[in-house]
Amino acid sequence: MPRSDIKSERGFLYIKKFSGILCFMQYDLAIIGGGPAGVSAGVYAARKRLKTVLITDSFGGQSVESMGVENWIGTVKISGPDLGKALENHLRTVANDVVDIKTGEKVLNISKIENGFLIEGSKDKYEAQTVLITTGSTRRKLDIPGAKEFENKGITYCASCDGPLFAGQDVVVIGSGNAGFESAAQLLAYAKSVTLLNRSDVVKADPATVEKVLSHPNMKLIKNATPVEIKGTNFVSSIVYENEKKEKIELPISGVFVEIGLIPSTSFVENLIKLNEYKQIPVNAKTQMSEVEGVWAAGDCTDGLYHQNNIASGDAVKALEDIYLHLKTKLT
Repeated sequence: MPRSDIKSERGFLYIKKFSGILCFMQYDLAIIGGGPAGVSAGVYAARKRLKTVLITDSFGGQSVESMGVENWIGTVKISGPDLGKALENHLRTVANDVVDIKTGEKVLNISKIENGFLIEGSKDKYEAQTVLITTGSTRRKLDIPGAKEFENKGITYCASCDGPLFAGQDVVVIGSGNAGFESAAQLLAYAKSVTLLNRSDVVKADPATVEKVLSHPNMKLIKNATPVEIKGTNFVSSIVYENEKKEKIELPISGVFVEIGLIPSTSFVENLIKLNEYKQIPVNAKTQMSEVEGVWAAGDCTDGLYHQNNIASGDAVKALEDIYLHLKTKLT
């Protein structure tokens, strides 16, 4: 076929028929998201020669906000932005003509069509036989004076990532759910002291977890404590909270770990998949497939029990293996 009869447009390979009608080849797979999960799947898709489009606003996921990631296996320590660059570089190195990378683009909607799925992005539209969603989640941000100014300057949203940076220092955890107490437990291995601020008199975490964490001599729980301000110069030096008597108390600390919940990035798929009460995508833990045949999900956007970079990466690889089997079985 003459090269003049072949052209690429809007992410599809168009082949001109002799009748003058254009047809296009669908992607085997569309990966939505460029964090550890999305990139891991993209690398495996390239190795398995699955024609793939990876659509992401940026690379790195939540970790780009971290001052230093120390739990990414194979790397002793790396900054969040550098981790994002490393992920992107790895994918681009192996992508070749197999994985099309679309950056600076957000997916707005995914719908079922006759031979697969239509992915509507902020810049373009794509079609694929299968979809892997790896869009993660965003952390609920602390909304008080000083919170924005001192983010990554003492305020962090990842104890497992940044805990070692506060070795021998006094820190505060905000959030009394299981995530808050689990973060406190991790921090107790490094920090001089950990104080957990709870807005009410009721602690939401499991009683057994609360009892175990509070048994540590360097751990303290303050109830009816509402954070009202973060203070410091170049770095956090204290937090001000208001007690039940409306008195303002300033607590000298070096770090503030915020655990007030996650917001899964799944709004674009809510018309296709029935999300759970937390807006997460329910998946089969063995395969990562959703209730919709042809759609898989991995990482923080799912209802998985644990959410970490390494877990997200592994779950995405698991999903990719299942997607490969699904496609090859379907085609034979």
